[in-house]
Amino acid sequence: MSMKALRPLIAICGTTGVGKSNLAVEIALQIAKSGHQMYNSAKIINADAMQVYAGMDVITNKIPLSERQGVEHALIGFKSPHEQYVVGQWVKDALHAIDEAHEKHQIPIVVGGTSYWIQHLLFPNRLAKDINLVDDLERPPSSIFEASEGLASAIKLLPQELQDLFACLPDPAPSAESNPEEAFRLYNLLKALDESVAARWHWKDTRKVLRSIRIIQETGRKPSELIHEQSRDLLQPRFRTLCFWVYSKPEILKPRLDLRVDKMLEQGLLDEVRALQALPKNPDPSSNEEEVDPASDYSFGIYQSIGYREFHKYISAPDSSEEEFSEAVRNMKTSTRQYAKRQISWLRNKLLPMLYAANESEENDEHPGPSTFTYLLDATELGENWTKIVRDPAVNITNAFLDHQPLLDPLTLSNVARELLDIERKDTNPRAVLNARRKIICPVCTIDLAQPFMVEEGKEWKLHQKSRIHRRRAYKPLSEAEIEERKRQGRRKKDSGKVSDNELVR
Repeated sequence: MSMKALRPLIAICGTTGVGKSNLAVEIALQIAKSGHQMYNSAKIINADAMQVYAGMDVITNKIPLSERQGVEHALIGFKSPHEQYVVGQWVKDALHAIDEAHEKHQIPIVVGGTSYWIQHLLFPNRLAKDINLVDDLERPPSSIFEASEGLASAIKLLPQELQDLFACLPDPAPSAESNPEEAFRLYNLLKALDESVAARWHWKDTRKVLRSIRIIQETGRKPSELIHEQSRDLLQPRFRTLCFWVYSKPEILKPRLDLRVDKMLEQGLLDEVRALQALPKNPDPSSNEEEVDPASDYSFGIYQSIGYREFHKYISAPDSSEEEFSEAVRNMKTSTRQYAKRQISWLRNKLLPMLYAANESEENDEHPGPSTFTYLLDATELGENWTKIVRDPAVNITNAFLDHQPLLDPLTLSNVARELLDIERKDTNPRAVLNARRKIICPVCTIDLAQPFMVEEGKEWKLHQKSRIHRRRAYKPLSEAEIEERKRQGRRKKDSGKVSDNELVR
């Protein structure tokens, strides 16, 4: 298949607060004006995990209708806040929206800060065989799959307690904070079924643990078996892709993000937090499921939004002080900056290597040239400079991309582009990903075997070994009586709401 046979797609990614949505609108307007012989307009497809939810426009930072300038936007504001919406579901919906766009001779522009979603959209055969990860609770496991030989053997060896758990998985995943025993039992089930995949997750990360078990139920295969199969597949993108990374220098972005938090407060952020708190626990009165309060689960759906966790306790308290409000503001600003930092890390360490590796694999195949083109746009300066340095180059590159004309060398666009795009090539094979960031138990710091202390292999493990608490415990281990007393004290504090599981196991 030649590169011209791959359908075109534009992806715009980057940190929060750099103008990704505005750039998408500008490019869409220019495509409509250009009179291209094959494409008459563009369709913007949201790739922000929080902006898929209806309402709550301030806390999710949706682009206002007035700023969309009539450009069609898809997959934005269409999910109920009660729903959990994961990457597999979004990829399926995004592919449908992209197909519709191409049928109408539109260019799909995928834009958002959830680069993980964009990555799995661009590269098939890298997300559990692209199965739909929607939980199917109505069918018993026996009707879902015929187990592979390796999985069947593992299931036979399960103790009855874990067999019962596998036959009736919890929904939603148990909270490690409020129900550590059930959380660790779920982890033990995954470990018994697929130890190599279980090693990727901390036992407290119950959503990922449960999702891995769901994959087993959906496919009848161990996730590690699927990953080893994927590792034999060439990395090939779904689309001929033009990817723009919109970037701002951290020292300039930091005060800009702080000001944006202040503006969000002026626009009614606290009212939206109150509205989220007031939502009913279970919107379906006919449901027989046990009521779960998502408002207190900061890893569920829209409740993951930065700002909700930080102000939830402040608003919930009967007598909140000005100092508590100021602390919540500071925490939200810190969380926003940390999120931007994580976004950059993902782009450089995950998405960029994948984009580069795709081109390298195709150079060794029958394809005549690259299928992915990646540009960094320096959005450090706003105003007229943004138009000159960000919008205009993006429009020119887009026109050349759509016309199959020679494209600029990405490293020549700016000094920042040269610095950040020139990365060390990494192994993107799924087998390498499976073996990376494995979690191990520290026997020295584990007080309760039912709630082990886990640390990531490599750098984190070495740092942990040098920590004061680890060295102290290694030098003078606790006696059995001391361990039992600490566990009793920890549980008493936990029952009174004064300690988390994290503290309990440490």
